[in-house]
Amino acid sequence: MIVSVDISLYPLKESFIPPIDNFIASLKKYKDIEVRVNNMSTQIFGEYDIVMDILKKEINNTFHSEENVVLNIKVVNGDSRLYD
Repeated sequence: MIVSVDISLYPLKESFIPPIDNFIASLKKYKDIEVRVNNMSTQIFGEYDIVMDILKKEINNTFHSEENVVLNIKVVNGDSRLYD
């Protein structure tokens, strides 16, 4: 099943851009998902199990490397690229 995920990462510190850029770069290294970025969030598209495994790993890495972050995630059980 294809899913669409919308993620917003909010590092709670003054220099908030580098952790966001690092998170996005970590997602872009995977060939099995599509990553799109806009001003407000990052979207990920792919097979459910693959996307969730990647998110589990990369969220864990971010939580260990950053002291205080907020992460908002919305998951759609379908391909929202069809509505672009």
